[in-house]
Amino acid sequence: MKHIALAIALCASPAFASSVPEGLEGADVVFLGEIHDNPAHHARQAEITGALAPAALVFEMLTPEQGARALPELMENAEALETAIGWADSGWPDFSLYYPIFAASPTARVYGGGVPRDAARAAMNEGVAAWFGAEDAARYGLDLPLPGDEQAAREAMQLSAHCDALPETMLPVMVDIQRLRDASLARAAAVALADTGGPVVVITGNGHARSDRGAPVYLARAVPVPVIASFGQGEDGAPAGVFDATADSPAVERDDPCAGFAKDG
Repeated sequence: MKHIALAIALCASPAFASSVPEGLEGADVVFLGEIHDNPAHHARQAEITGALAPAALVFEMLTPEQGARALPELMENAEALETAIGWADSGWPDFSLYYPIFAASPTARVYGGGVPRDAARAAMNEGVAAWFGAEDAARYGLDLPLPGDEQAAREAMQLSAHCDALPETMLPVMVDIQRLRDASLARAAAVALADTGGPVVVITGNGHARSDRGAPVYLARAVPVPVIASFGQGEDGAPAGVFDATADSPAVERDDPCAGFAKDG
């Protein structure tokens, strides 16, 4: 397949000899952010992963069960790996964008840090702290309410991200689910670090990679010993949030995500 051939060609690029961006060197856990559909972001993640040669890779895009199916013998076979982890049914962008990251460190152990859709629905009904487990919720700080101004800011962000179409009653729930995803990524990174000794690379969206409010905050609370670094990627400007290093790429052409919410007349 053409897109798989392109992915393999990217992995063979001399760019993999590039150095690790300043601010990420020597970290035990490195969060590499992205805008999910930007190919340049994924190419850069692959380059950095290749330079870091991590012992473990954690993906937001995979559930723990999917991560367990990413066996070492599949790393050099893109189509077999894609089939084994069920990527086509995941709802994420084309696997060709992500395969170079797997191929950049083929001996790394793969972990899934994503929250399955049915689990997210259950967490909405039970409460995210209860679903996460009382002990781990306390360990990662998921049981602590956000300060009022921070809660309001995050609710406003969720409203904007959903095209101002969510009812106000849903906004606190959406903030809770975002925090649950942060904590789940942090927990997967902690497990990966304990299992392998690191370094660990976490592939995730910019929002979860933020060191001021994303998964690094939860990981630092639960496992205060490791050095944690975060990397954010913007489009035609810096990404929102705080990171140890950032990079910029041209924006990709995409349909207006709010077009479906437009009203007639």
